[in-house]
Amino acid sequence: MPTLRQLTHDFSSALETIYPASEAASIAGQVLEHLLQLTPLQRRMQADAPVAPDVAAQLPALQARLLRHEPMQYVLGVAHFAGLELEVTPATLIPRPETEELVQLIVEEQRHRPALSVLDMGTGSGCIPLALCQALEPTRTVAVDISGEALAVARRNASRYGCEIDFQQLDILTQIPTIEPHSLDVLVSNPPYVLENERPLMRPNVLDYEPATALFVPDHDPLLFYRRIAGLGTTLLRPGGALYFEINEHYAAQTLALLTGLGYTQAAARADIFGKQRLVRASWE
Repeated sequence: MPTLRQLTHDFSSALETIYPASEAASIAGQVLEHLLQLTPLQRRMQADAPVAPDVAAQLPALQARLLRHEPMQYVLGVAHFAGLELEVTPATLIPRPETEELVQLIVEEQRHRPALSVLDMGTGSGCIPLALCQALEPTRTVAVDISGEALAVARRNASRYGCEIDFQQLDILTQIPTIEPHSLDVLVSNPPYVLENERPLMRPNVLDYEPATALFVPDHDPLLFYRRIAGLGTTLLRPGGALYFEINEHYAAQTLALLTGLGYTQAAARADIFGKQRLVRASWE
């Protein structure tokens, strides 16, 4: 039987035809960890252990999908986010590290406030409200999305972690969530913000597989979703509430101007770990 080290090496080498060597090695390691239910440390410690034939037999089919640029998270059906293992499908965006940073910002600012009421607009897999549920234990959490398929995934994730979340299917551009006016403490959203003209800059594993409705906005109106969501926030947020956005790094100044123009205070942009202006927060007084 081949060893774990051998399988990981061979799998990584095959992926190097379309991925940089370091990324191929990372993907190969994560695939083997998933199949064998090992931590990264356990995989390294057991590198010379033989791998059962039934596990090795699964690799060719997974490799073929990955070589078609299908994201690893869709191939495995799971993504890791803020310490959670979440189901993901092509109906949901794959959670990103910068979205984890958005959650961390909210937790930092809100951890001392009791009985929080939270709304996530465009929830996808439910990663944001689930992470906030675990960290802050809000009294009420509402999450909305236009996609019924995405909400089905989010509901399964919430059930797995025992989080009570009110999921609502609606188009946030034309409909209003069922929430009492001036009752929210936290309004958060990672809405579509990639411009159509940015498509050529995107990798095939994103462009060909992740849901376009969750990614793109028209070139002529890059703040389309931010304008709508921030406008709703003026009637849904209670005094002292806060709004949090993940944004297109090129539109931080415009987003802040939009929020200030609507009457928000303490509007500020923050850089992510890569130095890009991707996070915005503002207060409603």
